[in-house]
Amino acid sequence: MPRHALKIEYDGGPFAGWQRQKGVPTVQATVEEALMRLDADMPPITAAGRTDSGVHALGQVAHCEMSRSWDPPRLSAALNYHMRPAPVTVLAAARVADSFNARFDAVERRYVYRLVSRTGPATHDRGRVWQVSHPLSLHPMQLAARMLVGQHDFTTFRAAHCQASSPIRTVDRFFVRQIALREGVEYRFEVCARSFLHNQVRSMVGTIERVGSGAWSPDQVRDALEAMDRAACGPVAPPQGLYLAAVGYPRDPFRGAPLSGPSMLAIG
Repeated sequence: MPRHALKIEYDGGPFAGWQRQKGVPTVQATVEEALMRLDADMPPITAAGRTDSGVHALGQVAHCEMSRSWDPPRLSAALNYHMRPAPVTVLAAARVADSFNARFDAVERRYVYRLVSRTGPATHDRGRVWQVSHPLSLHPMQLAARMLVGQHDFTTFRAAHCQASSPIRTVDRFFVRQIALREGVEYRFEVCARSFLHNQVRSMVGTIERVGSGAWSPDQVRDALEAMDRAACGPVAPPQGLYLAAVGYPRDPFRGAPLSGPSMLAIG
């Protein structure tokens, strides 16, 4: 069966996460139901990562097997037509080798987290950022983020029900930058690794926010990491500020592919 890769964007607000679940709307089910309008006998699709309820994606990648090969732009257009009005868009499709695996071939996953400090409630970004009303300090948060770069035991920053066989992960990059808004300030966290533990990014961001507020020092983040104890973690950041921004492969399956449809969640 010809294999195709899909680059998918979605607003996670209406969904109970990526993975198909009985009785609740999920992104996987939405995409699969559209695919079955084109190919009734296709097997389940495989994604690069399973985002939680409320988490968004700018560049989720999945692969599917179909009974015939499709022209990539036509496949994208057909899927986007059948997924309306759900907030899910196939940005690009590509015919890939039968050995391509969206999950196991990925060499990098990049997440972006958006934290906004402002007094008035968010309007246009409601449901797409974590908003706090108190001021935050950028430099201490940047120092704290650097302490989490490298290979570590991230037990402190994994969910209690995480099913990963090992808590050892390597964070390749972790940046925090500040963006001035018309009202308030946005702090954008960007973190890259080959793979992450369940709730790792939200746990790290929630802990670093405590540093920005002055409640923690950067050294306390290092101490929490070295404790290898979930009880040492700070608050877990809420899901609505988190975006799966991109997935990297040894060879980009979408290189040269045009975007298909307008972006819903572009964050610059």
